[in-house]
Amino acid sequence: MRQFHNFAVVDWSGQAVARPKGLAVAYASVGNRAPVLLRPDGGWSRPAILDWIGRLAEAESDILIGLDLSPALPFVDQGAYFPGWNASPLDAIELWSMVDRLAADDDHLSATAFLAENEIARHFRQLNNCGDRFGSGRGRLRVCEHGQARMGLSPQSCFNLVGAAQVGKSSLTGMRVLARLRGRVPIWPFDAIPAKGPVLVEIYTSIAARAGRMRKSRSKVRDANSLDEVLQALGSDPHAPLSKYDDHSTDAILTTAWLRGAAEAPAHWSPAGLTPEIARSEGWTFGVL
Repeated sequence: MRQFHNFAVVDWSGQAVARPKGLAVAYASVGNRAPVLLRPDGGWSRPAILDWIGRLAEAESDILIGLDLSPALPFVDQGAYFPGWNASPLDAIELWSMVDRLAADDDHLSATAFLAENEIARHFRQLNNCGDRFGSGRGRLRVCEHGQARMGLSPQSCFNLVGAAQVGKSSLTGMRVLARLRGRVPIWPFDAIPAKGPVLVEIYTSIAARAGRMRKSRSKVRDANSLDEVLQALGSDPHAPLSKYDDHSTDAILTTAWLRGAAEAPAHWSPAGLTPEIARSEGWTFGVL
């Protein structure tokens, strides 16, 4: 198991604008110092985060980066991302390529055009348009998302694009970034962990919040004292005061503190339910055992 010395978490956003308000990045090194926010002038954009990770790859930086998005759609439950369609991708790498190719003309690394393909749209629940292959209830889930539910969390289907809790838009825009990082930055568990350079993992901020002993009745941290309470439970020093305490900033900070400790647990790198098929097609959320 590789030992990392630097850590970062990207709180992602699928909003189809140049600089989504939901994008936040926090960074920490080994030790107990609280993570800090990284804030470029003008705020983050998805292309800017893509460039930042690319520069880390060029420098062979020793850093583990958590992305708060689902890197693939459900596959294992029906043996395909889009059952009944002969063009359905065979694995996650093909899926990323398809999303990026079909959405190539979308600005800001959005993924709106991907959903314009009729056979794809049939599987998604969109505003005022639920595809006939979406299914019932909350929709299809990945294997690791069923694991999240067993942990008492509330995973959402990536095929759902409606509502405040939806994660589909973030996931699709994230796949465009993964497609462009392919061959430069490995993402676990799709790729082997190299001896040096950055590595990406999928994270779920609620797992970090639970580890930080946040009460189940609370979903987000929105003040300084609460953030320090969670950080202390995660073995971190108090944070430097923020100009604004929004969900995205605090999620990035506390999840970075969690990732720093979680990366040292061998069980997180070899969960019992992770099979080669799942690693190839669906991936896995770091921290789901």
